[in-house]
Amino acid sequence: MTKYFFLFLTLAANPSGSPLYAQAAKPSRPNIVFILADDLGYGDVGFNGQKLIKTPHIDRLAREGMIFNQFYAGTSVCAPSRSSLLSGQHTGHTYIRGNKSVEPEGQQPIADSVLTVAEILKKAGYVTGAFGKWGLGPVGSEGDPNKQGFDHFYGYNCQSLAHRYYPNHLWNNDRKIILEANKNLIYNKDYAPDLIQKQALSFIDSKDGEQPFFLFLPYILPHAELVVPDDSIFQYYKGKFEEKPFKGADYGPGATGGGYASQEFPHATFAAMVSRLDMYVGQVLQKLKEKGLDKNTLVIFTSDNGPHVEGGADPKFFNSSGGFRGVKRDLYEGGMREPFAARWPGTIKPGSKSDFIGAFWDILPTFAELANAKAPTNIDGISFTDALKGMPTQKKHEYLYWEFHEQGGRQAVRQGNWKAVRQKAAGNPDALVELYDLSKDPSETTNLTPQFPDKAKELGQIMNKAHVSSAIFPFGSLATN
Repeated sequence: MTKYFFLFLTLAANPSGSPLYAQAAKPSRPNIVFILADDLGYGDVGFNGQKLIKTPHIDRLAREGMIFNQFYAGTSVCAPSRSSLLSGQHTGHTYIRGNKSVEPEGQQPIADSVLTVAEILKKAGYVTGAFGKWGLGPVGSEGDPNKQGFDHFYGYNCQSLAHRYYPNHLWNNDRKIILEANKNLIYNKDYAPDLIQKQALSFIDSKDGEQPFFLFLPYILPHAELVVPDDSIFQYYKGKFEEKPFKGADYGPGATGGGYASQEFPHATFAAMVSRLDMYVGQVLQKLKEKGLDKNTLVIFTSDNGPHVEGGADPKFFNSSGGFRGVKRDLYEGGMREPFAARWPGTIKPGSKSDFIGAFWDILPTFAELANAKAPTNIDGISFTDALKGMPTQKKHEYLYWEFHEQGGRQAVRQGNWKAVRQKAAGNPDALVELYDLSKDPSETTNLTPQFPDKAKELGQIMNKAHVSSAIFPFGSLATN
């Protein structure tokens, strides 16, 4: 094991160190750091049983806080899941329902009429920053992150360009940052996640505890492509696994912004990417500690959807879905149930677990309550602050609803322990519904519709009621990202 990776692991074993600043007096409202991994599966982290990949900092966050066992993404693909997160609405209502590219660079912009969690917190006096992948509207459009409540954005505006880890440019608010070392996708010098992390740490470094802040970290790791710097983290995994090389669209003359590079060591690279993500989480926690901010900061870690299979990724090898059925783009549990941990010293009980059944649309009302702000009335989420505090008074959902706008359209509902999934739902409200009892069959192996036709019909009716048609995002017509 190299010296660098040894230090990476020992930071988790002895995280406290000596703070450079005394702990600031605790104000009434917490700082909020929301860490969003990209395509990280439920089973890709140690606190959910991962055995092959080291995630000591993420595991420490979970150990020092609360693990949510039944928390879901907005849906099973990037842009609509993030729209649900920011708007407080499920994908039957939220403005962005799928991945839809627009020229020259970016995705369909989220509407100006949508009140985002960042706008709510900014109005409540929070300084807001986002560092990573946006994908909800080009620079200058109404979906520009600066127009959706973020004081500072740095990273990829376009999620299609985020397929490349050595891009030729990133965005600093409305300023295009040309990465000369990566120009024309020929030279692979500047690893974009490292550049983004540097900016995120600078954001924390600028804070003094006087004004609360909201830091949104939509990291792109470990989204395909499988590419990572050849440093000590990668060297730790190289040679540990059997490998099947992947042939892709390589960097060099004629390379495009999209595509996935070839990879000789896909298993080792994926593991190193997850561990690099974990290193970033450790750096964030350490920076909060150094600045004396950690005791009044809620830090949440999760992922935007289930694990991907592109670019040579092998979720089966790593048990990335954690034993659940499905991967990214599926509305089975493996496509949507996410690793979810929250740490807030003095408020969240260390080593605690919650069975609260929640989803991304609960984030907005929760953060609004913590900021003493008012959430809009046209949302689907409920605040889970009582669950965070371990209180038995936590309100429950009547049901959770998801839809997916590709591959013929899909819908899903969870009501208590019942889960229903409808395939080929585009324009077909009477399509057959699969029914599962998650309390007895969390892997969704046995369709119970023949035994419980009335329950299947009831959940199918909820699907029809929850889906509100969208002219911009009709079922079954969108490209994937």
